[in-house]
Amino acid sequence: MQLTPQTTDNILVLLGDVRANLDRIEAMLRPAGAEAEEDLDPKNPLNKNGVNLSSRGIEVAYRMYDAGKTRYAVAEALGISYGSATHRLHAWEKAGGKQRQKQPLE
Repeated sequence: MQLTPQTTDNILVLLGDVRANLDRIEAMLRPAGAEAEEDLDPKNPLNKNGVNLSSRGIEVAYRMYDAGKTRYAVAEALGISYGSATHRLHAWEKAGGKQRQKQPLE
């Protein structure tokens, strides 16, 4: 099959339609209000005040727990100790766990 400019254009249009449909299907399958893990960016410098977690960092930790991450994973991602991650886990549970009211990531 010889690819002509018109054939190539038609293929590109079809690929665009396929991508749009895949995005639509993905949006339907993703839970409402769910953020991608990349949006949390645990290494963001705004997550810490010196060595302590900022209010944003605490919310990032809580959202990682919402997503089912372990204490070890949260500690490694945020650069905090396992003990601090355990403290944040208990605070998250006390706040209601997944049913807690989420705070904005400023």
